[in-house]
Amino acid sequence: QVQLVESGGGLVQAGGSLRLSCAASGPTFSRYNVGWFRQAPGEEREFVAAISWSGGSTYDADSVKGRFTISRDNAKNTVYLQMNSLKPEDTAVYYCAARRAASPKYDSWGQGTQVTVSS
Repeated sequence: QVQLVESGGGLVQAGGSLRLSCAASGPTFSRYNVGWFRQAPGEEREFVAAISWSGGSTYDADSVKGRFTISRDNAKNTVYLQMNSLKPEDTAVYYCAARRAASPKYDSWGQGTQVTVSS
């Protein structure tokens, strides 16, 4: 099981930007697909974006398309989520998760980082 640690969250005004990082342990992280998820208080966790192990394929939720960009640097064992044009509805705890390419589930999760967007 890979260990994941998120960072980069904080308080930002609407229209601002944040860059989240997901740092992973182990050299085999390059063969994991990684996703970003978020959860607001009282709401279910929702998918935000995902990236393949090669970085060649990405997928974004409709709610963040055109605003968020997921990327990875396998040499640094790190996945990023660049968040631009932030809206108050983006306020949530953001989690990164990893899975093997052959696994249907994300089974390694970080502890989350809080993102708060003020009006």
